[in-house]
Amino acid sequence: MKNILVAIDFNDNESILIEKAFLLAKAFGSKVWVLHIAAPDPEFVGYGVGPQYIRDSRAEELRYEHRKIQEHVAFLRNNKIVAEGLLIQGATIEMVIKESKKLNADLIVAGHHKHSFLFNAFIGSVSTQIMKKSKIPVLIIPLE
Repeated sequence: MKNILVAIDFNDNESILIEKAFLLAKAFGSKVWVLHIAAPDPEFVGYGVGPQYIRDSRAEELRYEHRKIQEHVAFLRNNKIVAEGLLIQGATIEMVIKESKKLNADLIVAGHHKHSFLFNAFIGSVSTQIMKKSKIPVLIIPLE
């Protein structure tokens, strides 16, 4: 297991995923890729760019997400783990699968949030969809 891809969101639970990836990387001598999929640009989903304050707000949000990823990468590196951070915009499930292939990942680590039956019936779970579409092992960590 040489490459571990950790898919994080920013719901204040990502440190749990980073810790699990750290333990696995330490045990196997793996490289860890910390990946966050940001919402796509407005033009991507068919909207105009909007007024300047909207663009400024979106840019600040992306800077914040990038800083958080770099903090997780710094933690891993400070603990002698080879790590890289990635901030990519796009559709979450498709981008996680695409990046796992591109990075030649041996394992995807993702979190699972508990939701109601109706939420799961209509929206579904990102972690469940990643498991269904992935051709490599997926480690799902409960976050509640």
